[in-house]
Amino acid sequence: MSLKEQITEDMKAAMRAKDSERLGTIRLLTAAMKQKEVDERVELDDTMVIAIVDKLIKQRKDSVEAFTKADRMDLADKESAEIKVLQAYLPARLSAEEVAAEVKAIVTELGATGPGDMGKVMGTVKTRLAGKADMGQVSAAVKAALAG
Repeated sequence: MSLKEQITEDMKAAMRAKDSERLGTIRLLTAAMKQKEVDERVELDDTMVIAIVDKLIKQRKDSVEAFTKADRMDLADKESAEIKVLQAYLPARLSAEEVAAEVKAIVTELGATGPGDMGKVMGTVKTRLAGKADMGQVSAAVKAALAG
């Protein structure tokens, strides 16, 4: 079963269970998926769905940070709950050590020597680690590998 089909089944299950918070979050996700399909005239595969989920999680994390600074814990808690629902659709993430090892291997493979090669390395890293790691963490690992 593809990830897209899994999301549809989970939406039906949330409807049956009358789980309004989960249902709302899944509907946000399906709306974002449909928007991508219409805008780009493509059929989404699992990799594209994972990218959308990643984007939505990043938006929610930014919102949590903003709401926390504004002392709006009710809204921050709602966004945190949405993050938990969305994270269920992501594959298992690599640990910081695994990300660092992957980045070092790619840097060695490409023969990158310094910060000037960051773009070349990030391009390769993004394709290999898409959906498997947080790109903020990956970017920091690339900077560290190229600096040292």
